[in-house]
Amino acid sequence: MKIGVIADDLTGGNASGVRLAKQGFQVTTIVHSANLPAHGSYDAVIMDTDSRYVEKEFARTRVARAMRQLNEWGATVFTKRIDSTMRGNIGEEIDEMLSHMREDAVCVLIPSFPDSGRVMTGGYLLLDGVPLQETYVSKDPVAPITKSYVPTLIAEQSKHAVGYVGLHAVLEGPESFYQAFLQELEKGKKLIVVDAVTNEQIEDVAEALTRSDKPILCADSGPLTASYGRALSRNHIKKATILVSVGSATSLTGTQLDYLIEKTGSAPVYVNPEPLASYTKTWEAEVERATKEALVKAETEHVLIVTTHKPGQELVDLKTKAITEGKSKDALAKRITDGLATISRKLLTDNTITFAGCFTSGGDVTASVCALGRANGIALKDEVMPLAAYGHFDGGYFDGLPVVTKGGLIGDKKAIYECVKFVQTKATI
Repeated sequence: MKIGVIADDLTGGNASGVRLAKQGFQVTTIVHSANLPAHGSYDAVIMDTDSRYVEKEFARTRVARAMRQLNEWGATVFTKRIDSTMRGNIGEEIDEMLSHMREDAVCVLIPSFPDSGRVMTGGYLLLDGVPLQETYVSKDPVAPITKSYVPTLIAEQSKHAVGYVGLHAVLEGPESFYQAFLQELEKGKKLIVVDAVTNEQIEDVAEALTRSDKPILCADSGPLTASYGRALSRNHIKKATILVSVGSATSLTGTQLDYLIEKTGSAPVYVNPEPLASYTKTWEAEVERATKEALVKAETEHVLIVTTHKPGQELVDLKTKAITEGKSKDALAKRITDGLATISRKLLTDNTITFAGCFTSGGDVTASVCALGRANGIALKDEVMPLAAYGHFDGGYFDGLPVVTKGGLIGDKKAIYECVKFVQTKATI
């Protein structure tokens, strides 16, 4: 999959490129009038047309040239980087891009950029809560913006019928949005404006759009392009599973797992730590039971969660068990992590499953996975977030397998989900 982005401004193009790079894509930006690089393994190319303030016909000519270059490069997905305050020849440039795509292609426009205070609700674009027409852009000396209602603003620039999906449909989730989107298509709309006030809503829209059999042209200031690219990349592998191995017992880990389960719909394999905290046959029995359950779930789950953290489960009384078994508490605690790591190794080396990557939470679990997998270590490549690292296993049973590792007390409720999304993208592009 190759993504071609056309931007009317170099700095804006770079901003979109950085968001794609954070998803794991190899990105380059091409300045206006320059040619695409003859060498380099890029997944995404951002073409600057420097056309924000030029006459409409010049803007279309520059976009047409960029589209020809991107098609020759082999782009299969196209997006339009627009200004977050709707300045420029947006409608005309979208029209030109659509004319170079399949006849049934549809444009979805989301001007929202929540991280920068730009959100759209009721069709009105707000900058830090202020309607667009009441901000500084209304006094732009070259092209002042005098409207805040985006469907009308864009309809004045495009020759295509403009549709609109409101926040009420987006709030209900991907399925609700997708049905509203299909209704707009049935009305003959070719350019559809969509409300969004959070990054999560934009992600939901992106996920839903991957279901469409029509080519989608995303028009946005960055977030939709990044989310759509990531969602498409995950869909490129039909049967590739991400293993999520979590041993941390903190309440934060529980919150993060709940969020991951909610977003992915995955059904976890819960490993009972009680029989694992032992040097008796209960250890082998629990490892075998959990492995068998996980192998069954791997037939349908693309995010396979294996964890010793079960809601409402009491902590193992290691002090009492240590006396019974004649072992130290630390030794029994390590038996738990070794048990989870052994299950992970059995799954990762099973020839009936194709794993695209894995995620581990907790330093002890990660160390055990490396040790039992006979890995020399992890070749580090990138930082997903502070104290969450991405790399490849170095040596051992799963040499070269992409992995993200994170401490048990790191991040907010979205942390595990974000890590899993990161490794999915890295493993599938």
